[in-house]
Amino acid sequence: MSFSSETKNELARIEPERKCCQLAEIAGFLRVSGSIRLVGGGKFQIVVTTDSPAVARHYKKMLQEYFRIEAELLIGEASALKKGHTYILTIDPEMRSESILRETGILLVREGNNYISDGIYDGIVKTRCCRKAYLRGIFLGTGSVNSPEKGYHLEFVCGSENLARDLRRLINTFDDLSAKITQRKERYVVYMKNSQYISDTLAIMGAHSKVLEYEDVKIKKELVNQAVRMTNCDTANTDRTLDASQRQMEAIRRIEKTGGLDALPPKLRELALLRQYNPEASLTQLGEMMSPPLKKSGVNNRMKRILDFAAKL
Repeated sequence: MSFSSETKNELARIEPERKCCQLAEIAGFLRVSGSIRLVGGGKFQIVVTTDSPAVARHYKKMLQEYFRIEAELLIGEASALKKGHTYILTIDPEMRSESILRETGILLVREGNNYISDGIYDGIVKTRCCRKAYLRGIFLGTGSVNSPEKGYHLEFVCGSENLARDLRRLINTFDDLSAKITQRKERYVVYMKNSQYISDTLAIMGAHSKVLEYEDVKIKKELVNQAVRMTNCDTANTDRTLDASQRQMEAIRRIEKTGGLDALPPKLRELALLRQYNPEASLTQLGEMMSPPLKKSGVNNRMKRILDFAAKL
């Protein structure tokens, strides 16, 4: 099972205690997973589809608790592009489908005429707890999140640009959260790629065990990246040390060939001999070998004098 499916299974076990939050979550889910059919006489039928049996059971129960209806649950075959089954909830006119559409802010009235809105009804998401529930409903309907081991990406696929903008605005009402919008064919995708934003969003929706798993993977990846950076830094420092040592050895050999190391002052001769016998040592290590010991800056100064001496030969 994918990380996204596991997240939805956890969220589907949440039962909002407040009536306003129940309505907000139902509204969010119906907004992205429901379709409306006219069945004659100006009456509506609501058909809700999902690929998750846990999500289907969850909203069948939520509809029963809030609206006191028994939505019919059917199981159909998934499309050719998907494996598994599709779970279909049907709400007929005798189950007060029109009242449900109105209460969830989907069916509105303008100038005396009914119309289907394509955004988020403000009256549903007035409070912070309701915004959390609405966001959870939309995620259960159309959201997905990558496993942090593969990459940091969370998205909501929206059917209209207006809904995408409203959803981004809702997400941005939470502190330190920010989402972006991109168009993918005829759909609009609200997405995040910042790992901290994704972790916070999972926490806001209530997927606390997945947050812990997400953070655990993040920490492991950061430790690995830090170790790689330190290794690369150490390798670079070693390479620089070896390059410098090579130049110093060449200079010392040049001095030996022309007049011998005795041509150097005693302090420089001591350092030249130490370098010959310790070609991989750093300047700090060479300084510790000298008598008396010398700091790195002092060793560096004497080594420059040796290089200058060799350059004049």
